[in-house]
Amino acid sequence: MKRNRFYSLAYVVLWPVIHVLFRPVVTGKERIPDGNAVFCCNHTSNWDPLVIMICAGYRHQLFAMAKAEIASWPVAGKILKLADMIFVERGKADIGAIRTAMKYLKNDRPILIFPEGTRVSEDEAISAKGGLSMLSVRTNSPIVPVYLDGGKKFFRRTCIVFGEPYHPQVAGRRGTAEEYQQIADEALRRIYTLKQERKV
Repeated sequence: MKRNRFYSLAYVVLWPVIHVLFRPVVTGKERIPDGNAVFCCNHTSNWDPLVIMICAGYRHQLFAMAKAEIASWPVAGKILKLADMIFVERGKADIGAIRTAMKYLKNDRPILIFPEGTRVSEDEAISAKGGLSMLSVRTNSPIVPVYLDGGKKFFRRTCIVFGEPYHPQVAGRRGTAEEYQQIADEALRRIYTLKQERKV
């Protein structure tokens, strides 16, 4: 995989910021596969894409599907845009973002997606979106569940757990809407199960 030099710049700039602000403690980093994969994480903060990107390590360059508003952040937003982060227009079916994500996966570039589609506190119940399933099935990419502490506070320790990658199964070649929803629900279940592995 050809590395994006702006991703390298973003990583160097953001690494100390994330480690100072969130003091991340990572579990399961050895489970991260090489090559394409759909990383799926719970979502409680605008910082989540950056925390996961940094904690995955420079070797595993993750390209997050994040809300378009992040592109307007001073300095960091500009760098992340140049680093090929996938910005998604919320509130509508952003076909362009989906096509870009599929292109990345087919070119051996892992992506990061938040299946709940928006920030959610851990005591809320919300269904997962089926988009992650379609991306995984149609590009033959494994799903990697990731759990990230909710209620993050600056300068407090934040725990991140990377789960075992797995390939979802469908009966046909492309999968049905019902199968996609089942896969997405299973991914969300695996994400929250990982909370038990966090280092406290």
